[in-house]
Amino acid sequence: MSFTSLPKIELHLHLDCSLSFDVVKKLRPDITRDQYNSDFIAPANCSSLDEYLKCAHEPIAIMQTKKQLEMVTLDLFQQLQKDNVIYAEIRFAPLQHLEKGLSPEEVVQAVDEATARGIEETGIEARIILCTLRHFSEEESMKTVKLVEQFKGSRVTGFDIAADETLPVDNHIKAFEYANKNNIPCTAHAGEARGAESVREVLQNFYPSRIGHGVRSLEDDSLMNFLKEKDIHLEVCPTSNVQTGIYKSVAHHRVDEIYERGNFLSINTDGRTISNVSLIEEYTSLNKHFGWQTEHFLRVNHQAIDAAFCDEETKDVLRRKLTEGFKQVES
Repeated sequence: MSFTSLPKIELHLHLDCSLSFDVVKKLRPDITRDQYNSDFIAPANCSSLDEYLKCAHEPIAIMQTKKQLEMVTLDLFQQLQKDNVIYAEIRFAPLQHLEKGLSPEEVVQAVDEATARGIEETGIEARIILCTLRHFSEEESMKTVKLVEQFKGSRVTGFDIAADETLPVDNHIKAFEYANKNNIPCTAHAGEARGAESVREVLQNFYPSRIGHGVRSLEDDSLMNFLKEKDIHLEVCPTSNVQTGIYKSVAHHRVDEIYERGNFLSINTDGRTISNVSLIEEYTSLNKHFGWQTEHFLRVNHQAIDAAFCDEETKDVLRRKLTEGFKQVES
């Protein structure tokens, strides 16, 4: 079964973890394919989340000017087009891109303008989520969430916390309070490097409507029931979870259990380069190991639209595109 022509929604996608060899070659002409493979793609089985995250260092180093940020963003749209993605939420931490003198505002503006151009050139609808990182200070977290507010009305629509989830949440409570007070949609990485307790921790401190990954919520039955009751959406990234050592292989992943319980979820790549995977490949893998058919993918894509950080009008357009696209594939 081919999933190439199915329309797809992607909610959990890191810009700095999704640089194709083509764009890297333009930014670093001396790089070889072997260097790219070792520096930009994480091992199939990393020793930890930390080892996986180290693969973001090289791409971030070549995302420090307006031109570089524009090229990387437009390159991602080309990848999304090949995957037949109709809506994507692209996330990144703007404060990691200041090494060549750009201000945080200039960084966000560069990605926002490139996203607007990508939308126009490809017809793919997209929004941007700005990330704070666990190791950031309270001041850096506040700066990031205020950038989301500052760019209200642009493609920038959400706030996230990423990086090493074993670090404390204390520095970020104020930023999430600010986001919730100002109606900024929030997601938060949890339930990946740590178990269900990390999901409970972010729910109690940050009140997000979505959890990045969150698969280890399954370790606590009452937590899964709570997530379902409150419609809290899990952004599941199967291949990435294997790389970071949560599961031995996609065949051992518990995504099918989450689906069967009736919890809300979407299927995502996390980082197309760092995980060396496309959504077509993720779908093919779920079909192979769990027998997922078009009806499974239609359901999770509808759930992704429901959870998306965009307005209802855009969601209605996406629902129509999704339904029509799936009908064409099935006919």
